[in-house]
Amino acid sequence: MTLLPERARLKRILTLALPIIGGMTSQNVMNLVDTAMVGGLGATALAAVGLAGFATFFSQALLLGLSAGVQAMAARRKGEGRHDDMAHPLNGGLIVAIAAGVPLSIVLIVLAPTIFPLLVDDGEVARLGTEVWQIRLVAVTAVAMNFCFRGYWNGVDLSRLYLRTLVVMHVVNIALNYALIHGRLGAPALGTAGAAIGTTVSLFVGTTMYVLLGLRHARAAGFLAHLPDRETFRKMLRLSIPNGVQQLFFSAGLTVLFVIVGKIGTDELGAANVLVNIMLVGILPGLALGLAAATFVGQALGARDVDAARAWGFDVAKVGGVLLFVIALPFIAFPDLALRAFLHEPHVLELARWPLRIVMATLFIDGIGNVFMNALLGAGDTRRVAGIGIGTQWLFFLPLAYVVGPVLGYGLSGVWLLNGVWRGAQALIFFSMWRGARWTRIDV
Repeated sequence: MTLLPERARLKRILTLALPIIGGMTSQNVMNLVDTAMVGGLGATALAAVGLAGFATFFSQALLLGLSAGVQAMAARRKGEGRHDDMAHPLNGGLIVAIAAGVPLSIVLIVLAPTIFPLLVDDGEVARLGTEVWQIRLVAVTAVAMNFCFRGYWNGVDLSRLYLRTLVVMHVVNIALNYALIHGRLGAPALGTAGAAIGTTVSLFVGTTMYVLLGLRHARAAGFLAHLPDRETFRKMLRLSIPNGVQQLFFSAGLTVLFVIVGKIGTDELGAANVLVNIMLVGILPGLALGLAAATFVGQALGARDVDAARAWGFDVAKVGGVLLFVIALPFIAFPDLALRAFLHEPHVLELARWPLRIVMATLFIDGIGNVFMNALLGAGDTRRVAGIGIGTQWLFFLPLAYVVGPVLGYGLSGVWLLNGVWRGAQALIFFSMWRGARWTRIDV
């Protein structure tokens, strides 16, 4: 068994995956930019932005599952040679995003002042975080639509369009953050609210670009030509809802994790915000390769070639493991080079140093698990994936994190060591599922 797949397959993997890696990495770079620019305001501001960010993730998580449904169906249709209606699942996803996203935003914006203070004991963190969350909630529909487009571009091998849009979004976000957080270029100094406004505006810019690109590159595939039929809607929702529920529970779990860390201390909460953002950027290449695997698997199954689909899952996992191992080494050896960009108080930096090393030491295992997870999603095995993801997080990791952190007093290092054990166990389960045959018989 070779460390990497043969050259032709490696080239195809990288051709599709590199734009996705760049695009997904840039998504979390948006969060890191916010974190770095807010970092100068202190640990309280960092804690507020971090908790509000994960509350936002939770708010829109159910709709993010639309991406998996759109991608699986578009890839399968391409593999079947049905090029004229590849975009019909995208049309359906956009309709659901708008119909569900708009009322969800309105309700949560109204309820935010009641809900957010329940997440944290620190009054100033609650005040700042509520404001940030309300601003970010304005863009829930835009985020859901953007994920539908992402699923489509990835499913039909046009991931470069996804990357192009995100580059523009991040330029807008950085420019607005620079102006609005500290009051530069004649703009008012809005602090944490300025970071939220920059992110929200950039998301709507991205949606506008995606629609224009869709009219140019997906019109022949049926984009906005007519409503999808009932069977398309049924399959898309059957694939999307389990993944959306998994995203919902995962994001809720991150929010609960922040609540648990907040019980250890406010400084620990600020450090955890930075740790999670760095961790998510580090793992994104694995997630991006997983999306590439989902495309290859969906197209191979559309062509009725199960052996090719299975081989793609293993080959992409090899690439992911090697890539993430290489990425992790500098962070393990020199954690302060990354942490000092966000943490300016020495005692908070000390809190984050060993947890970051732990995260990076297990990064390649987590990445391999994400490849197999997304390969299963590409095959349409969304229900089992959701069950494993929700069960291991809520029945294993979160209860033990509370015991290890606030109760036994092992702090951030203990919580993050437990996180590594959880992600490793989950990766092993997904690997075992991929070796089986159940996912090969799913109708998409």
